[in-house]
Amino acid sequence: MYIDFGPVGFYIARHFGFCYGVENAIEKSYKALEENAGRNVYLLSQMIHNQEVNQDLQSRGIQFIMDTDGTQFIPWEKIGKDDVVIVPAFGTTLEIEHLLLDKGVDVQKYNTTCPFVEKVWNRAEKLGRENFTIIIHGKPKHEETRATFSHSASTGASVIVRDMEEAKRLGAYLTGTKPKEDFYEEFTGKFSEGFNVERDLQRVGVVNQTTMLASETQAIAEYFRSLMIDKYGEENLKQHVADTRDTLCYATNDNQDSTYELLETDADLALVVGGYNSSNTSHIVELCERKFPTYFINSENEIKSPEEIHHFIYDEKRKEITRNFIPAKEQVKIVLTSGASCPDTLVDRVLLKMVSFFPGSRSVEEVMGEFL
Repeated sequence: MYIDFGPVGFYIARHFGFCYGVENAIEKSYKALEENAGRNVYLLSQMIHNQEVNQDLQSRGIQFIMDTDGTQFIPWEKIGKDDVVIVPAFGTTLEIEHLLLDKGVDVQKYNTTCPFVEKVWNRAEKLGRENFTIIIHGKPKHEETRATFSHSASTGASVIVRDMEEAKRLGAYLTGTKPKEDFYEEFTGKFSEGFNVERDLQRVGVVNQTTMLASETQAIAEYFRSLMIDKYGEENLKQHVADTRDTLCYATNDNQDSTYELLETDADLALVVGGYNSSNTSHIVELCERKFPTYFINSENEIKSPEEIHHFIYDEKRKEITRNFIPAKEQVKIVLTSGASCPDTLVDRVLLKMVSFFPGSRSVEEVMGEFL
């Protein structure tokens, strides 16, 4: 969709913003606060990767037990059976769930784990019971990947690969081109207990952290499929590779597919709004960067003036200041989208701030009237 304000216009993604899992998680969190006045209400970690939502929850009294990478803020010994613990949309590990159950904490009443994350867990556990090794495409420190790894490792051998490059390094052990002894050092902290390189790379299935690039997950699965064909023959493929295409999250797919459509436009630059630790947002940035100068911001406050924008470089985990980011043109065209954990109101505020930099722009009422 293109929204024309005259001197500036915006290409808006067909799908962006909150998905079902995020909306459900936020709704349950506010419900937990309403129903438990006077009690300690904890979140295992950030509800979603959006600073405004998390800050609002904290301002209302919710306390975070740990950060997104698992660093502990509140010791487990301070949490008791009378406290309320909310499981975030990313889910949690079996180890943490059992720890809380042993304390008498009800972990199901306010469990906001996304159903699509649970779908990946169920598929991974089934693969393990069928003696497939689960290859998880994800970021090892991300809470969703840690949770998926915990569930998959409960029934079968499991290993995490971050990207295609790491998948190919794992593939070298499958084909025997690298000595098996090197695996345990190269993949330290990324494989399940008792992992045996010779035994556990004969039958594999690839599942994903739901916020990763779906196209890359599919490419990794296809890569292992090709290795198994070379090693065992196509006629034996089903014995060595499981079909796991049904584990891809529809919301992540829709957001990413919508971004691919934006790449076909004639925009001058792209603004992507979302939390700086949001995995799914980072991949939308990655896609936009293929064609446009792209600026990853968490709110309109990062746009300081028409001459200066503060934006985040995800791979390097640092902020950068870019000046004169708006091209001098009669009409500037901007791609505007966001990640699945970003409220629509934030996108609206970014749009309005950008419009304010262009004298003579049409009013919001006039422009929106064209869509009614």
